[in-house]
Amino acid sequence: MKKLAIGCGVLVVLGVVALLVIGIAGGSYNHLVRLQQEVNKQWAQVQNVYQRRADLVPNLVATVSGAANFEKSTLTEITTARASVGQVKLDPNSAPTDPAKLAEFDRAQSQLSGALSRLLVVVEKYPDLKATQNFQELQAQLEGTENRISVERRNFNEAVQAYDTAIKSFPAVFYAGIFGFKDRPYFTSTLGAETPPKVQFDFGKPAATPAPEKQ
Repeated sequence: MKKLAIGCGVLVVLGVVALLVIGIAGGSYNHLVRLQQEVNKQWAQVQNVYQRRADLVPNLVATVSGAANFEKSTLTEITTARASVGQVKLDPNSAPTDPAKLAEFDRAQSQLSGALSRLLVVVEKYPDLKATQNFQELQAQLEGTENRISVERRNFNEAVQAYDTAIKSFPAVFYAGIFGFKDRPYFTSTLGAETPPKVQFDFGKPAATPAPEKQ
């Protein structure tokens, strides 16, 4: 009888321990799911703001192409850059797990950013464009979109950091990979990436004269 009581006691203890382990693991698993969903939500936001910028490009090209003698090569460059962005196909609702895919996406977006910047520099030679309502609206929309891109990239990186840290922490580190929780890559920073490109159309102001070099 005494042995039976001891055996029952041991089983009870083991049962309590098992329930605690299951409860901790279950809570940890649910936490990972929430973090993963947050990463995917922020990725969707990143995709949305980049798509918003891409949608502005045709209007921008149409507006500036009406200017006499506008550099056609500049328009070709920005149109090509926009097309390259469209060729990078990623799931808008699930953040990529392949760093190479995210890097490809980032490179295409950077090419479009560069093309837009060069376009706006060329546009400064055409002050008549400043007076058009379409161009004034594009100025506000582009500026707002570039700011949102910067914000959403930062939010995405923060969500990825929280998620990647969680899957490498105890106890998730023992089972995260088994249940398909994989590292998510970050957006990498480039020089000046913390500041969104400035959209400026002050055509009436004369260009600044560079200071003479010191002898």
